[in-house]
Amino acid sequence: RRVLDRIVGFELSPVLWRKIKPALSAGRVQSVTARLVCEREKEIRAFKPEPYFKINAMFSAGNGASQFRSEVKNRFETEEEARQVLEHCNGTRFRVTDVTVKPVKRSPLPPFTTSTLQQEAGRKLGFSVNTTMMIAQRLYEEGKITYMRTDSLNLSPLAVNAIAGVVTDTFGKEYSCPRRYHTKSKGAQEAHEAIRPTYPDRRTVDGTAQEQKLYELIWNRTVASQMEDAQLEKTNVEIETFPGDSSVEKILNLHPSTETRFEASGETVVFDGFLRVMKSGLPGDDQRLPLLEKGDELTAGKISATERFTQSSPRYTEDSLVKKMEELGIGRPSTYASTISTIQTRDYVRRGDSEGTPRDYIQLVLDNGKIERSVKTENTGSDKGKLVPTDTGMVVNDFLTEYFPEILDYNFTAKVEEKFDDIEEGKLGWKKEINDFYKDFHPVITEVSEMRTEHKAGERILGTDPATGKTVSVKIGRFGPVAQIGEASDEEKPRFAQLVKNQSVATITLEEALKLFRLPRLVGEYEGKPVKASAGRFGPYISYDGKFVSIPKDMAPLTITLDEAVTLIRQKEEAEAKKLIKEFDNLPDVKV
Repeated sequence: RRVLDRIVGFELSPVLWRKIKPALSAGRVQSVTARLVCEREKEIRAFKPEPYFKINAMFSAGNGASQFRSEVKNRFETEEEARQVLEHCNGTRFRVTDVTVKPVKRSPLPPFTTSTLQQEAGRKLGFSVNTTMMIAQRLYEEGKITYMRTDSLNLSPLAVNAIAGVVTDTFGKEYSCPRRYHTKSKGAQEAHEAIRPTYPDRRTVDGTAQEQKLYELIWNRTVASQMEDAQLEKTNVEIETFPGDSSVEKILNLHPSTETRFEASGETVVFDGFLRVMKSGLPGDDQRLPLLEKGDELTAGKISATERFTQSSPRYTEDSLVKKMEELGIGRPSTYASTISTIQTRDYVRRGDSEGTPRDYIQLVLDNGKIERSVKTENTGSDKGKLVPTDTGMVVNDFLTEYFPEILDYNFTAKVEEKFDDIEEGKLGWKKEINDFYKDFHPVITEVSEMRTEHKAGERILGTDPATGKTVSVKIGRFGPVAQIGEASDEEKPRFAQLVKNQSVATITLEEALKLFRLPRLVGEYEGKPVKASAGRFGPYISYDGKFVSIPKDMAPLTITLDEAVTLIRQKEEAEAKKLIKEFDNLPDVKV
C-alpha cells in the first residue's frame, strides 16, 4: 500500500508542478476523493432548475378539531393549471374516501464504525471529520470508549451482556433485545469491536462539552442497538371532492392522466422500544391525525399553490463524502479523515460560506373564497458548510482525468483495495503487482511531462481588451487564479490581476475580468496619506498607511467614496485601540 502510494504521489506531483503550478500534490486516494467533489460541482453548474407548483390544503373534521396538513401528490407545470385547480376547489365540499392504518416496525441501527460515527457526528453535532476523530481519540485514551478506527459491527459477548443489564435496569425487561450484527462490506478489517462505551453503565462522562456530546452519541447508538424494535401505526387518508360534483369532472378533464386527490399521513407510537433512547428517531414531521372514517365530511381551510423548483444533487458535506467513499471502496476507515483534510489543506476543496442568491417564487392562496397571488423571495444555492472545489482543484482534476484516467478511476481505486487484501492473505505477490502497475504507469508520466501544449492547463481565453486589443485570459497563477491581459510572447509584459473571492476561472466573464484591472483605485487622501481601494483573494479592502481594512458586502471597491473609506479606517483604529489592555514600563515588548 505504501509503496504504491509513494509511486503515484512522487511521480504525479512533479507533473502538476510543471504543467499547472508549483507546490501541488496528487495521490492515489486524495485525487479520486477530490474528483468526487469536482464532478458533483459540474453537475450543479450544468443543472437547469424547472419550476412547478405543489398544492397543499389544511382540513379539519369540524367540531373545533385541530387542522391537519394534506397535499396533492402530483405536480402542476404552470401557474395557470394550479390556479384552475384552486378555482375548482373554491366552494367545493370535501370528504374522506379512504383511511388505511398500517402497523410499522422500526429497527435500531447497528453500533458505530469509524465512518458511521464520522457521518452521524457531522449530521447531528456539526463536527468536521477531523474534529470527530480528535475527540474520539481523547475518549479512547481516557478509557471511555473502545478503539475508534474500525469497520466492524461486532460487540463482544461481555459488552452485549453488560448492555442487556443496563437496558433492563433502566427501562424494563420488555425493552431488552440482545442482537448480533455482521459486517456486510467487502474487505472490512474486523480486528476491533464496533465503537462502544467501555463501561455501558456510565451514561455520561466528565470532560469538555464536545467530549460529552460525542460520548452521549456513542452511548445512545450502542444501547439502542440492543433494544426492542419500535412499534408504530402509520395512517394514510385520501380526501376528494364529493362524487358527482362538477368541479371533480373539470379537474379530471384538465388532467386526464393524473388524479388530484389530497392525501394526508400521520404516525403514532404504539411501543417506543429503542426510540426511548434515540429521541431523534421519533416521528417529528409526521403529524397526529384526528380519528377519521371513510365518508366523513371535512372543512377546508387555506388551500395554497406554491411554486417550487427541481433541485440538483446537493454538494457533499464532510459526512456525506465519507459515506460516498465507503460506498465506492475508496480508502480505508482509518484514512477518511486525513484524506478529506488533505484535499482542503492543498486548497483543492474548501468549506463554502456563501448564503446563496435570492430567487422569487409565486404563491397562490385560496382563503374565504378569494385567490390571492403574491411573489415571495427565498435563498437558493447556499453552500454554507458544504465542500466546494476551488479553481485549482477543478483544473488539477480536469488535467488528471484527461491524462491519467486509470489513476482517477473509481473502480481502479476500489480494485486496488481488494488486491491489497489478497496480498495480505498471501494469494498475490506484492512485487509483481507493483511491477505490473509501474510498467504501464511510468511511460505515461514521461509522455505527459514532455508534452507541449499551446495553452497552460486550465487557461481560458475570454476575448480582447477594447483599450489595447490584447488577449484577455484567466488561468491558475503561482498564487492562485489570475486574469491576464497580453501574452508572454508580446514585447510589452502582460498585466495580471488576482481574481476576488466568489469569482471562478470557469464562470468569470470578459467584463468582470476587465473590471479587476481598474483596481487598486485611488479613493482620495486622508491626513495627507493616500487611501486606495483594492481586491484580493479574501475580498475587497482599503489600504491606508500600512493598514488593511475589509470593505463590507454592501459596498464595492469601484464605487466606495472617501467618506465611507475614512469611516471604515476610523472604526478599525478604534477597534485596535480597544484591544490593548495593559502595557509594562520595564517590559516594552510585553503587552496584554
